[in-house]
Amino acid sequence: MSSRKSNGTVNEGDLLWEPSEERMECAGITGFIHWLNQYYRLELTDYGSLWKWSTDNIESFWAAIATRYGVFSEEQIKSTEVLAQSDMPGADWFPDLSLNFANYLLRQGEADHIAIYAESEARGTSQITWTELREQVTKLATYLRAIGVKRGDYVSAYLPMSTEAVVALLATTSIGAIWSSCSPDFGGSSVVERFFQVKPKVLITVSGYQYAGKYFDRAPELDLIVKELSNLTDVIYIPWCDGNKRPHPGTAVNVTDWDSALDNDMTFDMFDAESVPFSHPLWVLYTSGTTGLPKGIVHGHGGILLEFIKSAWLHDDLGPGSIKFFFTTTGWTMFNLLVGGLVAGGSIVVYDGSPTHPGLGRLFDFAEKLGVTYFGTSPAFVNTLIEKGFSPKESHDLSSIKTIALTGSPAAPITFEWFYKNLHEDLHIISMSGGTDVAAAFVGGTPVLPVHAGQIQAPCLGVDVRAFNDDGDIVVDEYGELVVTQPMPSMPVYFINDPDYQRYMDSYFGMYKGIWRQGDFIRFQRDGRCIISGRSDSTLNRYGIRVGTAEIYRAIEKIDGLADSLIINLELAGARFFMPLFVVLENDRLLDGPLITLIEQTLKSEYSPRYVPDRIYQIEEVPYTLSGKKLEIPVKKLLSGQSLESAVNLDSVRNPAALDYFVNLAKTIEEYY
Repeated sequence: MSSRKSNGTVNEGDLLWEPSEERMECAGITGFIHWLNQYYRLELTDYGSLWKWSTDNIESFWAAIATRYGVFSEEQIKSTEVLAQSDMPGADWFPDLSLNFANYLLRQGEADHIAIYAESEARGTSQITWTELREQVTKLATYLRAIGVKRGDYVSAYLPMSTEAVVALLATTSIGAIWSSCSPDFGGSSVVERFFQVKPKVLITVSGYQYAGKYFDRAPELDLIVKELSNLTDVIYIPWCDGNKRPHPGTAVNVTDWDSALDNDMTFDMFDAESVPFSHPLWVLYTSGTTGLPKGIVHGHGGILLEFIKSAWLHDDLGPGSIKFFFTTTGWTMFNLLVGGLVAGGSIVVYDGSPTHPGLGRLFDFAEKLGVTYFGTSPAFVNTLIEKGFSPKESHDLSSIKTIALTGSPAAPITFEWFYKNLHEDLHIISMSGGTDVAAAFVGGTPVLPVHAGQIQAPCLGVDVRAFNDDGDIVVDEYGELVVTQPMPSMPVYFINDPDYQRYMDSYFGMYKGIWRQGDFIRFQRDGRCIISGRSDSTLNRYGIRVGTAEIYRAIEKIDGLADSLIINLELAGARFFMPLFVVLENDRLLDGPLITLIEQTLKSEYSPRYVPDRIYQIEEVPYTLSGKKLEIPVKKLLSGQSLESAVNLDSVRNPAALDYFVNLAKTIEEYY
């Protein structure tokens, strides 16, 4: 492994880690390259040549994934078209073949090995083996069939992170029904906005949960949800923690507790999963819905399965001995990706609770205890630990962790360096960017390449991802729109309530015809490394020069005492701009002249005088979505004069009171224009 700067500073692009020869040779991606070279008579030598082959030959690449990992047999692959229609949208993968996502996952792990470790504030520690997972899924699937759930019906869940949530997802999809979920921190109306779009037949739920040592009663929300879901016939209730109330929705809906639903004699060897077409709907994932109704994004069984296999074995380097953890909720795509870790036959860890209760080391407590090998979190969580001066290696042995995964927002160089200083030095750090849209990453990590501070290692295999300028030309070493120029199997099958595909088209194909535009601002280097600099629709465009908001945050949040920030650029009449910066300060510090000067000098030296804000405001907190994204666009709308109701869906906001400041500021801000 390479050494770092001895003075303790780290800059973007600094080399932080290189894989050892042993690690490279043992990596799943190395074995896959050897197999490809033999099977296809290729001469691939490294990640770069593999990525190029995978995008020059996308049909062969995805056929290889399906063959190598036992999704389809060689005979099946040879007798069918891999990609019958390649236009986007509408790409038609493996149109003549059938499979089942859940059935594949359930057949991977060894019988007596642990499949799921569960940690919970409310319920302590538990675990189930692969045999127990198969039996529980079988029994719940049998119950769902018995109450009339069929292929194409919807089952929704209002659940914390838990073994039950994983079992319910797999049981639902094993019979060809379609899954959707929200976490119980979602408000009732926010859940209704999502679930009424799919009209579920069954709701699996709790009526309360615990977070940071406090009990939250969700019985009123549950009453509203059940009342508004007119197609609901059954509720499966999980007694979660002290204070829970059994729902009593009236005579129209049958209520059964979890244990009763699993009380039947069906065993896994007697169970027949529903074989469905490759593109049969698997689940619905929802956008954050900060304005308007959340989009209901439908993915297919086959596309998600192939993507999860590729990610687990080749990018995340998982295997039968792996223990994968990601801090998430059931309302975020990362829950689905965490479950996808089971495709490699190892274990996953689900955690229900606060990451910092009863102390900052909560996540590392069970990482050490369970021997977690893959640890996933957000840069925002790491920033909290940095601000508090917390170093887990002082109290924990975390040598089992081999891989760190970061997503949710761009990761700064200091975030990378923190892990090497405060866990241990031999870590593969994956910074990745993808989205709910594809339940996958466009750019991410590989265990056979070095890690550089603040940079994403490479484009993902089978993803023809580029940076485009406004004219649709590929650009390198400058920022552009993140686009995908060839189809991915996990692209949405369709959106809910979008019969003419217009919303789908507008979401991804409105800027470049036939080219997927993600809406992120990205810069690629010639060696494939890249940096995401925030959403392109919140990019700061000042006098023809564009800079992503994440770059501004990376620069100024290194300033001592500056805890968080939000920057907005308002376009005014006459080609004028007003760009305010909002800062959160630590330890009751007040914004003063020297700090303002330091912020301005930092932005001048790292970017340009054009990116010095027109005014700096001190605020108490930055508003965030439930999934941890800064509300840049809604705040911009508020400051541009839109009403709170039209600018943001408050049920999607983690701290809605933080918006009050901007509502009030909008009434007086014209004087600074």
